[in-house]
Amino acid sequence: MEDLFTQLKTGVNTTSPEETEKLAGSFAAQMPKNCTIALYGDLGAGKSTFTRGLARAWGITQPITSPTYNLLNVYQGERQLLHLDAYRLETPDSAEDLLIEDLQRDPWALVIEWPQKVPSYWLEDAISLNFTIDGEHRRLELLPSCGR
Repeated sequence: MEDLFTQLKTGVNTTSPEETEKLAGSFAAQMPKNCTIALYGDLGAGKSTFTRGLARAWGITQPITSPTYNLLNVYQGERQLLHLDAYRLETPDSAEDLLIEDLQRDPWALVIEWPQKVPSYWLEDAISLNFTIDGEHRRLELLPSCGR
């Protein structure tokens, strides 16, 4: 079977939330300890669904919802998941007020939706995915900035 990261470099299509969650589960198994995952892309393209798949793979059973109004949700399982929806941040500097570093507990993963709204240095070592939607098809692609 072809390595998932190799597949993602050329793009992977999913046609249902279940497929997107399953893909995220495979992705979660390959994530290094203490990592940032930047999710770029269209509204409704599956970023929160993908995050739910990561959570399930890490043994998190709580309902996973988009933190649009809270900005940040923190979940604990085999790995701590910090899920940031940066869409409503007024400036990248306002992300500092969230004190995310103080909340992180090993092992953790910080998943950022709308990462273009956070300081660029937060994304230096991030694994970046781009999500697009075309009708029933959702496409995920690994962006070259992740260094894999």
